[in-house]
Amino acid sequence: MKTLTSLLAVLTALLAFAMPASAQDAACAQWLEHEVTKLNSSDTVDLCAETAGKPVLLVNTASYCGFTYQFTALEALFQRFKDEGLVVIGFPSDDFNQEDDNAAATAEICYVNHGVTFPMTEVVKVKNADAHPVFAHLGSETEAPGWNFNKYLVGKDGEVLVHFGSNVEPDAPEMIAAIEAAL
Repeated sequence: MKTLTSLLAVLTALLAFAMPASAQDAACAQWLEHEVTKLNSSDTVDLCAETAGKPVLLVNTASYCGFTYQFTALEALFQRFKDEGLVVIGFPSDDFNQEDDNAAATAEICYVNHGVTFPMTEVVKVKNADAHPVFAHLGSETEAPGWNFNKYLVGKDGEVLVHFGSNVEPDAPEMIAAIEAAL
């Protein structure tokens, strides 16, 4: 019996080492344990399934903002790094009164006008006491969005690495360097 127990312990240890690193690192950060409804859809995004073990760029967006053009650069960033594991998720918000009341119109701006293919959620609150739990956490770790198109880079382990404000372009050297380091 003692031999069987020892053998099982050795096999368990070997299996743990045989697992790919991505499977070992794929634990979900507790603050990402949420499902969010996709933009203009009844489908949901399981943030844990989408992000576990991957670097993530979370962005609060708006359709009628002076920074809306950043959707195009965010999509280019996503295309550049998605095969290396980067996840980008956009969270439309009307907290700054620059989002459409109509989800179909918001979807058209994202998907048609700017060619966005990364996941976009339904409109959420991103600041103050009623902020979505994801943005409540981001705000507590760095700072809440002061405007649209704040970008939060999260590491593979779910740690918030860096916050970039609206004025930092998605293709800015400091953002690219941070993403490459997170990969």
